[in-house]
Amino acid sequence: MALALALVVTGCAAPRQDPGVRLEAALVSPTDIALRWRGRDPGAAGHVIEFATEPQGPYTILGFLPPEQNSYTHPDLMPRTTFHYRLRPYYGAASAPVDVTLGDGPYPKPGPGWAEPRVIPGGSPGTRPVGGEGAAPTGLTATVTQADGVAFRWADRARDEEGFLLEDRPAGRPDYRVIAVLAPDVNAFGLVTLPEERHASYRVRAFRYGPPSNVVRRTTGDDLPSPTTGED
Repeated sequence: MALALALVVTGCAAPRQDPGVRLEAALVSPTDIALRWRGRDPGAAGHVIEFATEPQGPYTILGFLPPEQNSYTHPDLMPRTTFHYRLRPYYGAASAPVDVTLGDGPYPKPGPGWAEPRVIPGGSPGTRPVGGEGAAPTGLTATVTQADGVAFRWADRARDEEGFLLEDRPAGRPDYRVIAVLAPDVNAFGLVTLPEERHASYRVRAFRYGPPSNVVRRTTGDDLPSPTTGED
């Protein structure tokens, strides 16, 4: 599943930095950059790797990564271009999971815009801070709307989320992965699945970002690796 980002571009680096994580970058081919890092916050749900092509951003999310992952390769990049990278933890508890099995129908007729991230009125606004007790979304439901479509709804319990993450674990996979990043207050979203997701478990998470790591930069080359390196 390609990551569906409703929040693609993030802001410039915050002045506060995460002192517990150290990010490193190496040019492993003229157009491939390998990233590695040391240290992590044990309370984080995972971390986000981001890049920019200007020193002050804006930054674009490459991926939401599980907490145990400590490397990432950014491949097939534009030549003779400087890329800036940073890592940020994110926090927040996930909802209880729901299992979905896609069948052969019949299916309920979905309403217009069923797959768009949206806020369904009538729910109580969240009152709990992300990371606090009872802030995880509740009441997650999944309705199969077509041969490859699933409509999700949930109750928002957090008051200060920076967004929601929809995660799935297809049958046979050991861990959940982030498949969609949604705006704050969203409580409904429709997913068009891939064949491997005909049977999968889903959950949703209200989240907040932590402070960024140090920023590293590398410049891609042509036939030979560029000598331009640096670190902020």
